[in-house]
Amino acid sequence: MIEIRRRGIPSAVICSEPFLRLGRTQSKVLGVPDLPLIVIKHPLGGLALDDVKARADSALSQFLGILREHAA
Repeated sequence: MIEIRRRGIPSAVICSEPFLRLGRTQSKVLGVPDLPLIVIKHPLGGLALDDVKARADSALSQFLGILREHAA
């Protein structure tokens, strides 16, 4: 993902709320501090299908926003 971002291709990492700090730290350590992080509610495992779909919809909405920003 880091290499894709460095090449200027719109990209992001999906992480759940408890891992947001780790995601930010890792992106900085790997040299891409501006890597977008798509945040979804935690947990993902053990959820009903409708709840998983809701998290996927949220992630997609956030990613489409990232694509719009990149295109601007």
